[in-house]
Amino acid sequence: MVKFSKEIGPNHYRETFGRYFEDFKVGDIYEHRPGKTVTEYDNHLFTLMTLNTHPLHFDAEFGKGTEFKQNLVVSTYTLSLLIGMSVSDCSQKAVANLGMTDVRFTLPVFCGDTIYGSSEVLDKRKSKSRKGQGVVEIKTTGINQDDKIICTFLRQILIPEKGYAVEDRLDKY
Repeated sequence: MVKFSKEIGPNHYRETFGRYFEDFKVGDIYEHRPGKTVTEYDNHLFTLMTLNTHPLHFDAEFGKGTEFKQNLVVSTYTLSLLIGMSVSDCSQKAVANLGMTDVRFTLPVFCGDTIYGSSEVLDKRKSKSRKGQGVVEIKTTGINQDDKIICTFLRQILIPEKGYAVEDRLDKY
């Protein structure tokens, strides 16, 4: 987790989180820790919350009859988990997520797998239309406990420059 502190008075500091646009450097890679071991509960809850009714995600007998011989973790849960893991390193100060592209699920994820993530800064540019903000493009890669790639995607994030973040304008942040 990217943590910094700012002085808010004599010998008085407040913890802050995330990176400003200036802090991103093309080529930098951030490893997101801790990992997350996916449980059957996680998978069932996400399935129910998103109304995903495919039995491959929650019916054990159905899963046994597939090529996988068990239930699969919902792919959008894997994507959501990796996005969440990357927040403290990549988008804690974000104004907005502008888009995600090239999402690839390269291996199935099963309950009991542990997922880890990392993000590489591919590009950054100042916004032409929004003063004090810039666009950062990252590639996030998810791996399992066996160091095998399970998912990759690109994400474009609108990030404020120093002095333009919400917490820069509010006393309590």
